Amino acid sequence: MESHGRDELKGPVLHIVVVGFHHKKGCQVEFSYPPLMPDEGHDSNLMPEEWKYLPFLALPDGAHNYQEDTVYFHLPPLSGDMKCVYGVSCYRQIEAKALKVRQADVTRETVQKSVCVLSRVPLYGLLQAKLQLITHAYFEEKDFSQISILKELYEHMNGSLRGSALEGSQVYLGLSPRDLILHFRHKVLILFKLILLEKKVLFYVSPVNRLVGALMTVLSLFPGMIEHGLMDSSHYRPKSSVSEDLSLVESVSGAEEFVSVSVTDITLEGEEPVLPTAESLSSGNSTEGDNHLLKPPSRSSPESSESDWETLDPSVLEESPPKDAAEEKEAGSELKDAFDSKPGTPITVQPQSASGQGGVVQGLVSGLEEDQYGLPLPIFTKGYLCLPYMALQQHHLLSDVTVRGFVAGATNILFRQQRHLSDAVIDVEEGSIQIQDPELRKILSLTTADLRFADYLVKHVTENRDDVFLDGTGWEGGDEWIRAQFTLYLHSLLSSALQQDNERLLADYGAPFVSVWKISHNYRVWYSNKHPAMAAITPGHPFQGQYSVADVKLRLSHSVQNSERGKKIGNAMMTTSRSVVQTGKVVGQSVGGALTSAKSAMSSWFSTLAQPAAVSPPAYPEPAVEAKP
Repeated sequence: MESHGRDELKGPVLHIVVVGFHHKKGCQVEFSYPPLMPDEGHDSNLMPEEWKYLPFLALPDGAHNYQEDTVYFHLPPLSGDMKCVYGVSCYRQIEAKALKVRQADVTRETVQKSVCVLSRVPLYGLLQAKLQLITHAYFEEKDFSQISILKELYEHMNGSLRGSALEGSQVYLGLSPRDLILHFRHKVLILFKLILLEKKVLFYVSPVNRLVGALMTVLSLFPGMIEHGLMDSSHYRPKSSVSEDLSLVESVSGAEEFVSVSVTDITLEGEEPVLPTAESLSSGNSTEGDNHLLKPPSRSSPESSESDWETLDPSVLEESPPKDAAEEKEAGSELKDAFDSKPGTPITVQPQSASGQGGVVQGLVSGLEEDQYGLPLPIFTKGYLCLPYMALQQHHLLSDVTVRGFVAGATNILFRQQRHLSDAVIDVEEGSIQIQDPELRKILSLTTADLRFADYLVKHVTENRDDVFLDGTGWEGGDEWIRAQFTLYLHSLLSSALQQDNERLLADYGAPFVSVWKISHNYRVWYSNKHPAMAAITPGHPFQGQYSVADVKLRLSHSVQNSERGKKIGNAMMTTSRSVVQTGKVVGQSVGGALTSAKSAMSSWFSTLAQPAAVSPPAYPEPAVEAKP
């Protein structure tokens, strides 16, 4: 607590750093205020060993292809510090001949530099907005030795951001779920469930600002994740993980150690989810030699995954709701099924905002600041990393045995080519999700209720989009509305998981998905604590209900858009129709003229034939007419 108080006195911004590209040394720190190393000067190139990748993160790979770019990145905490360091970098390049003061080491035609802010608070968009203005002014000086503006930036940011609450529009500035849904459509829900399973997810696109924007927007759909859920997301150094274990509360340290060991073992395989049996869970040992336990019988039944908790401390099992309360919730869900003639109705009830939930408290097991529902879920803890941008020098983290999973972004093609290191590759440019493992694709396949939910979001987002004055201004279909729907979706999923005899409730979320999710680290930690506010959440999928013809159409449309065979058929139909249209135009222009000339020739020929025929018949009847009288 004392260190936390000292942090507040220091302010949210740790350092202002300038990173440049040297023609011989490569990317290097050229200036830092305050100095990155306490005993060094502002112009020192030295930096802490934990931050040795800082120059490569601030000045991204392939930056020379763009005049300017923005990067979000995470740095591991220094020794004695328990929180992630959030970095925002603004990159620009300028022609060397335009500089007023050209230093001796400037030998290329262009000068590439980045100005970055290292902060304790995840205010990505707000920091970016301020930093872009200062970076522009810094480059307009055309003299990079003028560093007074950077010192003023440090003082200004600490003065304006000190004491600001991590809530509301400040946190989500620049992150638009509307644009994400317009681009990925129903696949946004697949991304959401993919991260819930704590898989190895790699985002890929250039430039970096598109990459980090898409990745962080997906994370913003998880309630409280950006505000409080990323504090341990960059703990990938062994000494950081050790210090993290020591900081946990003694009373739950044993349970936390069990959770971390078992889940790490589960996700070591990468592509196939490993579901340990109760015997392997109780031992708490590594399952390296138990790779044959990829598909145990416990997978098909949610009850058996709950029975795994019998090996834990009895106090954990006391967290389950009383039987009578569970029966009341189940009766309520049955009543809801009876009157659920319109699947879209329940979602119109909006969940409360984070600010109206009575604040946040420190989680005993997760170590994160949680609301009364136990959110954010402790996904990015215990070796599950969030790296909005990964430099090529960090490539080894993808195969590091201490890293059980990640949500990372990359612009280098080498990351995408080595698909065996990731469970899913998200191509932001194409809006596609590439999953090699067929079993994982089956687990993530959307149910009918999920498709209704996704279709409901897409329809509301695209509504009134053609009206430039109304686009994005209303509540329904807006960014906050979309986040509220995902909050309701997650609340309902958690509430359904707490019910006894909940197979029917969880079937709407996908039984294979729920079975794998229940052995994930985030669910086990969440389940081990009491969350009395969950009693007010109605269990069951927000879009549960009877099947209809509209569901069949929705399923067919989803299959055509999402499956490989459907994509090939769709592309073939598009190509064929386009070819027919183009061929018709060409034929109409070339052959049409020939047909017209042929038609005119034929008509003229018929006219020549018709003329003697019209003249000759009267020649024969004329004698008969004369002989008749």
